Amino acid sequence: MFGEFDLEMPKGLSEALDFLSDGKGGAVLSGGTNLMIDLRSRKERPDRVISLEGLDELRGISTNGDRITLGSRTTISDMLRSDKVADFGPSLIDAAGRFAGQMVRNAGTVGGNVGCSSPAADLVPPLMSLDAEVALISASGSRTVALRDYYQGYKQDVRKADELIASVSWARPPANSVNSFYKLARRIGDAITVTGIAVCLSVEDGKCQAARIALGAVAPTVIRAAKAEAMLQGQSLTDELIAAAAKQAREECSPIDDVRATAEYRRHTVEMLTRRLVTQAWDKLT
Repeated sequence: MFGEFDLEMPKGLSEALDFLSDGKGGAVLSGGTNLMIDLRSRKERPDRVISLEGLDELRGISTNGDRITLGSRTTISDMLRSDKVADFGPSLIDAAGRFAGQMVRNAGTVGGNVGCSSPAADLVPPLMSLDAEVALISASGSRTVALRDYYQGYKQDVRKADELIASVSWARPPANSVNSFYKLARRIGDAITVTGIAVCLSVEDGKCQAARIALGAVAPTVIRAAKAEAMLQGQSLTDELIAAAAKQAREECSPIDDVRATAEYRRHTVEMLTRRLVTQAWDKLT
């Protein structure tokens, strides 16, 4: 059913990194909610699979001052049970609550969702709206990459063959901010995203101090609507300005037609949902 492959079960992080650096390649198995489907359908046919099941050091949620870090093996259910995540990233709780079904939430991981590089990955728009960073580790060292720079194209990213996603981290949004996410899908649960929008808006002295708008499932990768963000920053937001920024966000996406929705419908929902989320955030803050 799955094809033949060698299964490696490293007992610790250093052993896992040694497997990745030995030049033999292999697919990395974290929660498996994407990889197992691809193995079954033969979209992925690796000669070797390296399981991270035994790497407890990659699972957990910690804070250091105003910064939170999620280990890559932290599950969606772990996030939903965490008051820290709710405090530092409300939009992630929005996303986690709509993430597939309970069994998938129990298995699916932060690192797996980020690392699958799908434009419809539910956690990525919230993380991108929070200016999250990805920590990559290999046998030869480590590096940190801004999530907005992590993706290079459809199913393509900057992670090297010998690297693992170790963690994802971000700073707590300012007190005078709203961070939210909306997932549009064909049903309430267990559905792939049609359009996903995450917004983080902060206000000071009656003006928009910072705006971040992340768009999911409407381009080859999750993207930030940078031009729309720039229209809002430093401004006192009116209905007309918000509508213009939402229209600009529509122009920045490049969706496709597929079985879930047409490209034109996705463009329309980007505009409508961006306007709705920005308006709701502004109304809460002023």
